[in-house]
Amino acid sequence: MEKLLLNRGMLLLIWIAFASVVSFGITLWDKYLAQSKGKKRISEKALFSWALLGGALSMFFAMKVIAHKTKHKRFMIGLPIIICFQAFVAFVLWKKGIISF
Repeated sequence: MEKLLLNRGMLLLIWIAFASVVSFGITLWDKYLAQSKGKKRISEKALFSWALLGGALSMFFAMKVIAHKTKHKRFMIGLPIIICFQAFVAFVLWKKGIISF
């Protein structure tokens, strides 16, 4: 029986997919909480943490689609910066042969 071995690139893609789903979900949940008066919101620190962990692109997309935090420059500038940085790091790692897809 052959074992399924995942290379680093596939593991990275799996992690990014997971972080993206979580980021999209917590963005939707925070929008719901924002519309419900008196409910405790998800902190900006938690939102940015998930963005930094790989969910920046899906979080930015979710925020644009549901019009959540679109007036907050911290998010509308910060998330694209994180996305560009993550893409640059992934490109460098791929170019150096550290990850492959």
